[in-house]
Amino acid sequence: MTATQGAELPAPSPAPPTSPRDHRGSPIPTGSMIATRLMELRKRRGLMITMVAVTIGFPTVFLAVRLLLHAIAPKTYGPAGGYDIYTALSAGVLYTFGFIVAATLGCTAGSVDLSDGMFRHLVITGRSRLALYLARIPAGLAIIVSLVAVGFTIVCAVCVYAAPSKLSYDGVNVPAGLSQSGLEHWATDNVTEVLCGFSYNGQIGHGVGCDNGPGQPESVVTQGPSGQPVPASAAQAQAAAIQIAQQDYSDYHKQFLYPSDSLMIKTGLWLELEATIGFLVGLGLGSLLGQRTVAVILMIVLEIILTPIAVRTRIPHFINVQRGIVGVATSHLEPGQLPLAFGGGGQDFRVTESTTTAICVILAWLIGWTILGAWRMMTRDT
Repeated sequence: MTATQGAELPAPSPAPPTSPRDHRGSPIPTGSMIATRLMELRKRRGLMITMVAVTIGFPTVFLAVRLLLHAIAPKTYGPAGGYDIYTALSAGVLYTFGFIVAATLGCTAGSVDLSDGMFRHLVITGRSRLALYLARIPAGLAIIVSLVAVGFTIVCAVCVYAAPSKLSYDGVNVPAGLSQSGLEHWATDNVTEVLCGFSYNGQIGHGVGCDNGPGQPESVVTQGPSGQPVPASAAQAQAAAIQIAQQDYSDYHKQFLYPSDSLMIKTGLWLELEATIGFLVGLGLGSLLGQRTVAVILMIVLEIILTPIAVRTRIPHFINVQRGIVGVATSHLEPGQLPLAFGGGGQDFRVTESTTTAICVILAWLIGWTILGAWRMMTRDT
């Protein structure tokens, strides 16, 4: 027997384990990709500070100053909260500036890889370009939705807990939150204040009215047989007060001391929808153009110039084009108890369209700009 035959043969090496399936080419973004996009946006300190200042800082400083002034001189400065302050901050500051900062974040997220020179490095990793684009959507929405929610919560808290203790309607102190029957019942107990203080249209109660001549106490009168005013009976005065309460209830209902829970929920969802639209459209536009500055300018022009013109002006033969602007659609979905987002002096000047049309326009903008942004990223040269 030779030495070779006596030696033991080496054991065969084990077969290499089967490598798991490579998911880098999947168009669905992973949690780590989303977390990475979120971290990249959060590290842009200048952008984050600006967004926090606009969505949270401005309303907080404004309300803090009002709280301080009311605490120092309550007779000179009114309460910090209430219905009017709530509607002004919601339909004014948070609606417009929330859209702008969301659009700025979206334009940044859509172009940050190109501006930082990182796009080529992302592509050579083998990750799907579509997944790289889609990962920006939940990352950006997590930031802007949270900021708008915090700012709106502060507004709601101050406007509810620092609301005025009395409601002055047409100069008359009236209990707040009354139903129509409750306001009518209150009016029958305060006929002089209602007939002499409330505004009303037309003839009330067969000529019943207020006699408030100079130097004379206010009194409720009606026309006598000779055409001269005579004191009205209690039944006549109460009937006239009920008619005035019925006329004024819709206007009174809008001036409660603080917003209702249902109004705050509707307004919050509406503001979040506006911010979501701003981010997704800005994301698609930033990706399409490949840089942020021009994209942000275009989004500001859309919100500040084009949308108010399209909402306020009826252009013949272009009415359907106006309805196709996303700002017109979101304006149509605004809660009814809020003042119009772009003013109007108490008149509803908005371009008319159905709720279904408004929803379709919003979905078309969201889906369309997402497709354009993703297409540009998938076809861009490295």
